[in-house]
Amino acid sequence: MKQQQNRCGWCIGDPLYETYHDEEWGVPLYDDQKLFEFLILETFQAGLSWITILRKRENFRTAFDGFDYTKIAHYDTAKFDSLITDQGIIRNKLKIKAAISNAQAFIEIQKEFGSFSNYIWAFVNGNPIKNAVKNYKKAPPNTPLSDQISKALKGRGFKFVGSTVIYAHMQATGMVNDHETSCFRYNEV
Repeated sequence: MKQQQNRCGWCIGDPLYETYHDEEWGVPLYDDQKLFEFLILETFQAGLSWITILRKRENFRTAFDGFDYTKIAHYDTAKFDSLITDQGIIRNKLKIKAAISNAQAFIEIQKEFGSFSNYIWAFVNGNPIKNAVKNYKKAPPNTPLSDQISKALKGRGFKFVGSTVIYAHMQATGMVNDHETSCFRYNEV
């Protein structure tokens, strides 16, 4: 009989959540395409639960051309109108507009820093911050560092990148390791 592994409490009980937790959450990401995907998903998640976004992730991937930021940066009114009527995604006009303008700002950062990864990971000197969270309910929703990154991104034209959204992005992309210390992934990532 296979022994059950300890996981972070937030994902237990939903197979989609558990798979996401086990395979993606907290794994350091340096690939611009994946970083952009998580940034877009996190901005759409603002005010909603992450499981809602995960359940719609493939719909988002289809609707937003595989999260191709070069295509998204050039979306026109017709594409915007198709997105606002797409029942498979979150149909929030401001968030859809933000996805387009964020793609444009993302590309500008790439031009300046060589990659978005270079830019964002510089905030942690290229190394994940390993926290010691014993219970996920005690993990902070934001930190002074996520405040700083949020302010920097807003200053570069990004929208829907408040400190809480940015901290969730940092957790998802492995900039911080907030796996519970008893979780099997804590030392793996």
